This record gives sequence, C-alpha cells and structure tokens, in this order.
Amino acid sequence: MDLETLLFSQGFGSRRQCRGIVAEGRVRIGGAVHDDPRASLPVAAGLEFEVDDHAWTYREKAYIALNKPAGYECSRDPQHHLSIFHLLPPQLAERGVQAVGRLDQDTTGLLLLSDDGAFVHAFTSPKRKVPKVYLATVRHALDDEQLTKLREGVLLHGETRPSAALAAVRRDERLLELTVLEGKYHQVKRMVAAAGNRVEKLHRERVGGYALPDTLAEGAWSWLEEADLAALRAKPG
Repeated sequence: MDLETLLFSQGFGSRRQCRGIVAEGRVRIGGAVHDDPRASLPVAAGLEFEVDDHAWTYREKAYIALNKPAGYECSRDPQHHLSIFHLLPPQLAERGVQAVGRLDQDTTGLLLLSDDGAFVHAFTSPKRKVPKVYLATVRHALDDEQLTKLREGVLLHGETRPSAALAAVRRDERLLELTVLEGKYHQVKRMVAAAGNRVEKLHRERVGGYALPDTLAEGAWSWLEEADLAALRAKPG
C-alpha cells in the first residue's frame, strides 16, 4: 500500500489532500519523514505513524467503544445538542464510522461505533438477539410486582405484542438492572413506564459479553481489540 492510500484509508481527507500531506513532509514512520506519496509500505494492523506529530495506528476496520455522556445526539446532523462525533477524532467520521444503534441524548454509557457494515448489522439486527444491559434510576421504589411485569412482558403504547426483559434485577431501592434483546424506540423508558414507574436516569452498561470498562472516562473513546470483539460476541455469564 502506498502512503497516499494509507492516509486515505484512515480518514485523513481526499486522495488529493492525502497526497499533499505526504508531499509536504508531514508524515513520519519510525521517526523518519516520508514525503513520497507513491512510496510503498508493508502495511499491517498495528502499523504506527505520525501526521503533524500526532500518533496514529493503522486499522483496516475501526471498532470503537465510547463512554457517551448525556447531552449528545447519535447523529451526524444533530437537532438540539452536540453530536457524539464531536467527541471523536475527525478521521473517524471521515472514514464513515457510524453508531451501532443509538442512545437517547440523555442516556449515558456504552456506545459502539464502526465502519464495518457487517459488524453494525450484527449488533443492531433484532434477529441476532444481542443482549444489552441498562441501569435505570427510577422515580419510585421498585417492588416485586414491577419486576415481574418487566420479566413477563408489558404492552407498549401502539404495539400489539408485549415486550419482555431477559432479566430485571433490583440493585437498590430505585436502581433497576434491565436486560433487553431488542432496540425499540425509547424501549427501556417505555417498558418501565408500562410497569408503573418512571426512568429518571439511564445508563447502558453492557452489550453482549462486553462491559463498559471502568477505566474509560465519560466522553472518552477507545479502540476495541480482538479480545474485546470476542467478548462482544460471547454470551454474558
């Protein structure tokens, strides 16, 4: 792969822009300046390079975990708040990274992003039944009747079939752990309302077998490595 194509594949602009970046001597690999856009490199996952003294690592496909804060929309064209893409390097948006499903603007926690269409489909298709674990702070104290309703299924407004949680656990008097397999519009909030309570705060803790790392600060992002991708595909224990 030549240097121009390398930068283009990583989201550093159009081919013309990438050609200029290289020709201007703004790319370093192993500490040495490379200024020939057509110079061929043995490119493999993990190749490290610098553009304008900023380090970057080559990834054939981007798999990202973001600890989403409240007040951000999962859209490139947000209506009322900042976009989650304001939290990411522009290269990721340039190469077509998209959110794997969406979280409401006031919902926090684990959000996956990728430019791999098959990966996005695998974790958003209802047929795949990927479990998602949410922590919901509710207005009123939880009781056994509410938990039973959530597990057995509640009928949401405008729907003809009940929606049931895979699991509904009371962590504290007003803290509910809810596991769902679907990704319907405002699903957790609507289910809790149908069970007789109200969500005041909502946080996604886990997707599949992958939990939001304690070390990932709110608003921060990280690459998903092979072990993380394997955990995502594994069934939670």
